Amino acid sequence: MSLPSYLLKKGYQKKKLTLTKTSHFKTSAKINGIKGSFIVDTGASNTCIDINLIEYFNLISEESDTKAAGAGATDMVTQVSKKNTIKIGKWKSKKNSLVIFDLSHVNEALTNHGAKPVHGIIGADILKKGKAVIDYNTKLLFLK
Repeated sequence: MSLPSYLLKKGYQKKKLTLTKTSHFKTSAKINGIKGSFIVDTGASNTCIDINLIEYFNLISEESDTKAAGAGATDMVTQVSKKNTIKIGKWKSKKNSLVIFDLSHVNEALTNHGAKPVHGIIGADILKKGKAVIDYNTKLLFLK
């Protein structure tokens, strides 16, 4: 039995991943019912949204003491938005917190390598919540 068949039999939902020119996996997801494009990043502890998209995703943000770091940038000021719904394919999760900060450095790195910019990053918090399995061979993300 293949891994996808096994996981589907166990009640997982599958979602297609696209490999970008930077070798990152990307997928679409809905935040509060609004579709966006996201990098799937197992090394990112939190799911993040670009600060310029607060209104686009209908986020209610508040100040945060947490500083963000990653992809060559450190000590970035963040905001947090609580009680958000995330839908990835048929998998759905409510009451999620999202970290909001300037992702221009991420999008600049993507576009410099010929990849399209993203709205945010699906991080380990959501991947853990969904008991995620990434099948690199079939380019599928499984969530339960």
